[in-house]
Amino acid sequence: MPKAGFIPDKLKPWIEARQRYRLSHAQVQMARELGMNPKKLGSIANYRQEPWKMPLPQFIEYCYEKQFRRKQPQDIRSIEEKEAEKRVRQNSSPTMS
Repeated sequence: MPKAGFIPDKLKPWIEARQRYRLSHAQVQMARELGMNPKKLGSIANYRQEPWKMPLPQFIEYCYEKQFRRKQPQDIRSIEEKEAEKRVRQNSSPTMS
């Protein structure tokens, strides 16, 4: 049984990317829905060296709006909140005995 604050290894890069690039929970959710790779965000985020690029948060929002034709996801939750809800659902599901 995992600990209460357990985060799977596949989601840890997203948490690190959120901190490193100062992204909001909504922007991380948008990037995940777009299928972006958190390890490759650094190549998109170097707008200071390449002034023709958009800053990463605005780029994610632009791509999301272009793809899904809306400004933000309808249900914005952090990765930690989603994992906590997932754990609650798994623990409360009836077991076959």
